[in-house]
Amino acid sequence: MTRADGFVWVLFAAIGFLIGQVVALIAISVAAGVTGNGSRISAIENLSAPPAWYIASGLVGLWVGFALGPVLASKVRGTKDLVADLGIIFRPVDLWGIAIGIGGQLLVTLIYWPFQSHLHDFNAPTTKLTGGAHGTTFLVIAVLTVVGAPFFEELFFRGVLFRGLLVLVGGSRWRARAGVARVAIVGLAVVLDGALFGLAHGELEQLAGLAVFGCILACVAFRTGRLGMNMVSHTTFNLIAVLAIAHNRSGVIH
Repeated sequence: MTRADGFVWVLFAAIGFLIGQVVALIAISVAAGVTGNGSRISAIENLSAPPAWYIASGLVGLWVGFALGPVLASKVRGTKDLVADLGIIFRPVDLWGIAIGIGGQLLVTLIYWPFQSHLHDFNAPTTKLTGGAHGTTFLVIAVLTVVGAPFFEELFFRGVLFRGLLVLVGGSRWRARAGVARVAIVGLAVVLDGALFGLAHGELEQLAGLAVFGCILACVAFRTGRLGMNMVSHTTFNLIAVLAIAHNRSGVIH
């Protein structure tokens, strides 16, 4: 890939993100109409615990854009083989991602531990994501969070975006660089990817933790050249959060 290709990949990532936002709004509007809440969308989106239909439709809409960006990048400035271009390959060694996901949660906990008592509504984003869901609806949100989010977010952030950033920052011959120059190129791409990952979630108080975990996932993607271990790591990270929510609620089914 040339630097121009890298720019196009990053551009398609931005376009995909914007399209995802639009499709999410459309999906929420459709779901609101189906459930008889068409006139209450503004009120519902400001709730601390929105209903499950609102959360699910928004997530699925967003993922349309997260999938479209990588597909366009592969078709227009790739080999047209999405699996090969983005490294959507799983191997047994990817099970190490379980340890990375657990370690990521522990690291984020340690980062915030000295400040949690001073943070206002630190758990508000988690509450808003899981909403007021209980029983089966909670299980649906949990599956979307543990299975859907890791797949589409890794496809987007560590697939098309990180790979595009590497080439955009380092040029077509970045792999041939050695020493400090190579470290600087990879380091800048990792930091940019992690920062954008954190910012995309739109949660100021959780930005630092999400950015750090995003950087970890970018390092994993660089080291393996694939997305398999990333998806396992991300899945484990989200699963721990969902299990913690279920535990605090005294069980998923109640």
